[in-house]
Amino acid sequence: MRGDRVFADANDEGYAPVLEGLTGASAGVPLLTSKLAVPVLPNGLVTRRHLVEMLDAGVRGPLTVLSAPAGWGKTTLLQAAVREGGPVQPVTWLTVEPEDEGDRFWSYLHFALNTSGVTKGEDHQAVPAPGFVPHNVYLAQLANALARLQSPVVVVLDDFHQISDADIADGLEFLLRHSAGRLRLVIATRVDPALPLHRWRLSGELTELRARELAFTLTETAELLARHGVELPETHLAALHAHTEGWPAGLRLAALAMREHPDPPRFVDLFSGDQHGIAEYLKGEVLDDLSSDVRYALMCTSVLERVCGGLVDALTGRTDGARILAELEHRNAFTVPIAGQYPWYRYHRLFGELLRAELWRRMPEKVPQLHRAAASWYAGHGLPADALRHALAARDWRYATSLVVEHWPALVLCRGNGALRTLVPPPPPDDAARTDPELALAYAADGLDLGDLGAAEGYLRLAHGHRSRLTADRRDRFTLMTAAFELAKAQLAGDSGNVLSFAARLVALAPPSDPTAVEKSREEASVWAIAFAARGGAHLNDGDLAAAADALGAGLAAAEQAGLSCAQLLCAGKLALLRALRGELRSADSSARMALALPPCAGRCRLVGSDYAYLALALVRYEWDRLDDAERYLELAAGAGDPVAEPILTAGIAIARAGVLRARGELAAGYEVLVSARRDLGANASPFLREWLTATEADLRTSYGDADTARNVLTPLLEDRRQSSPVVAVALARAYLRDDDPGAAARVLPAWAEDRSDGPPLPLRLEAGLLAAVTSRLTGDDHRASTLLERVLQLAEPEGFRRLFTRGGPQLRELLVDQLDSGTAYWSTVSEALKATTQRPAEGSLPPVVLVEPLSDRELTVLRYLQGALSNLEIASDLSLSVNTVKTHVRSIYRKLHAAHRREAVLKARQLRLL
Repeated sequence: MRGDRVFADANDEGYAPVLEGLTGASAGVPLLTSKLAVPVLPNGLVTRRHLVEMLDAGVRGPLTVLSAPAGWGKTTLLQAAVREGGPVQPVTWLTVEPEDEGDRFWSYLHFALNTSGVTKGEDHQAVPAPGFVPHNVYLAQLANALARLQSPVVVVLDDFHQISDADIADGLEFLLRHSAGRLRLVIATRVDPALPLHRWRLSGELTELRARELAFTLTETAELLARHGVELPETHLAALHAHTEGWPAGLRLAALAMREHPDPPRFVDLFSGDQHGIAEYLKGEVLDDLSSDVRYALMCTSVLERVCGGLVDALTGRTDGARILAELEHRNAFTVPIAGQYPWYRYHRLFGELLRAELWRRMPEKVPQLHRAAASWYAGHGLPADALRHALAARDWRYATSLVVEHWPALVLCRGNGALRTLVPPPPPDDAARTDPELALAYAADGLDLGDLGAAEGYLRLAHGHRSRLTADRRDRFTLMTAAFELAKAQLAGDSGNVLSFAARLVALAPPSDPTAVEKSREEASVWAIAFAARGGAHLNDGDLAAAADALGAGLAAAEQAGLSCAQLLCAGKLALLRALRGELRSADSSARMALALPPCAGRCRLVGSDYAYLALALVRYEWDRLDDAERYLELAAGAGDPVAEPILTAGIAIARAGVLRARGELAAGYEVLVSARRDLGANASPFLREWLTATEADLRTSYGDADTARNVLTPLLEDRRQSSPVVAVALARAYLRDDDPGAAARVLPAWAEDRSDGPPLPLRLEAGLLAAVTSRLTGDDHRASTLLERVLQLAEPEGFRRLFTRGGPQLRELLVDQLDSGTAYWSTVSEALKATTQRPAEGSLPPVVLVEPLSDRELTVLRYLQGALSNLEIASDLSLSVNTVKTHVRSIYRKLHAAHRREAVLKARQLRLL
């Protein structure tokens, strides 16, 4: 979108006649040539090549829209694209201002298009200036003039949100429809233009760049600071990037301030939205454009971490809160919808801090009232953790303790709401916590919700030490609640031993049911649900699948009886994962779908339980050799799991992702995924998880051909155990086979690989059985190899295992060919596997690269997206295309590159230097 060679300077003498001719059509007010000049690039500019390329691709279509809040770098990006972009083509620029309405806007556009010769015409074809002919005639003549151009012209309209005249948008839409594709319109705006964007989305002709695309990455943040002479430690750099959410103007203002600051890390520690530069910008560019009643609503709701229409109404007395939030979102007024949590919104972090500072400055006496109102609303809508937080912030001790007593099961189970915690209630006076152990317990519950183990431990100790102050009738229940929160603390700390100990203690403290009752009481059922859900999770993290199945089954039954939706979702999601790990693929698939269909709770359990279910679905699709589906479910699973509290979720997602990447041939990327998971888990990984991660790494190295390193990382694990680890033994046997040492492979394979139908989970038994069959064939025992393979096929067939056979490499393929020739009861499975192996390379390798025909520009754009983890739906959203259009492009890319899937397409494209 480069325009420096064709963009005439707006001060050129050649512009004067045109300018004079248009002045009379603009009510005698001269037009300003400065609005037609490309603004000068600011100092310290960060090169954003990927965005410039997106713009270059976008202007090959009729409409490109940059829609984002103030300061999001829209103008700067367009400046860079025009000055330093790609192919040379005519570009005209118009910076719009509020007074540019009606004929005055068209006069400016007419004037700007003279730079490309559009309105000059030849002979009788010159387009008369606006105001000298009826408007519809002018538009028709201008459209015809555009259509006569030999090549398209790019028109950049900056600050288009300044336009309120709907007729202007209608006129632009008319020109786009009737200019024979010669007009390429680029609009930068804070509010979506009143154009029928949906039509261009549907046809795949709209390019959109929004705040998500325009936000600075961590690398770009570091580059910006460096260009301003500022260097930060990695932790402070990441903190600044997170705090600004990548907002370019906020980062630039921070960089300018730090340049003069004696201690930049200290500046970051104290950085907030109420600092002078940030506050001045947000007030001038955002708040001043809003009505006083909307500003009042924003200040009142700034005490919230997330907001919905009902909360706006509850805190302000209005009845149109939902409309206000929708309007703020439409205006890009730093009000962001929370993904997957409609109708919830949040304020940009710096914007929220400014609003809270304004609230405290103008109406400090109202703050406790707002917190009380929020607490009441949350409690009435089944969100006790949020209610408790605001009750404590309001220092309404009585209401806070009543919330704990009434809702303790939900507070134990469902910590967090998925939003960023910004509200930390002030600590209570020492005498209040000491005289009221239930208040101390309330603060302990909030500490757990915040993830502050130290604070939770301190308040639990205080509560336990002063329980004697309670009356006898309240003491027993208080002891039960304290034990439940101790269990929650052990879970948050990732301490499986303490989890099992506190779970047993909690069950022992459960109030006995009526001996004549058929079912447990609701409270006893709640206790059982909490205790057995925790016990099942601990056993699952430790790899004791049988004990985990018993506990989670009991927890699910108790949760259903108690009506605890959060416990139901957690137990059901973990049971689905457990069944996938045991190889019960069909049961895991149905269990996961049932879990996702459960009524969702309002807190974090909905996210975590769903993550377990999505991981189960990913593992099932992986074993069914449906890698695209597996990737899609892995993207959905990578959500709310805390590596400390949910280590198997973190490890399982990483291992499944590494397996998919290995199947795609991206071995280095798979290794990076495992390294990242180990870093996140730290010391919280159980021996079971450490062995699983190490075996997966070894399989990657074996696929690389680095069997020596694979053996080196595996052998110590076998030597440290009294009993052979199945997953390690299988990985080690695979490494030996890669080095053509079937004898060594046979020695490390456990006996159950050949002689038993029970033992480790089914996927491991199938892997071991196949390795045993291959080693038998390589050592000359074909009959034994055939018998073992037939047994593996018998076990695999009911659950639909396919990956084992389609991605086993040439040795297994030869064995499958022999099995088909000699006769098998599983002819269909074997023939399908052989057919699949002829269509794809073995893991870790690629066939020769052949480009059938060149890729189109749009296909190249989609191809760049295939490098990332976005689904087809997300790519469609980013490019403002329909998902079917993206699928069509993807299929065409696969066909032209002779690729079976996206990773293979990316690898081949890189070899061809298309990426």
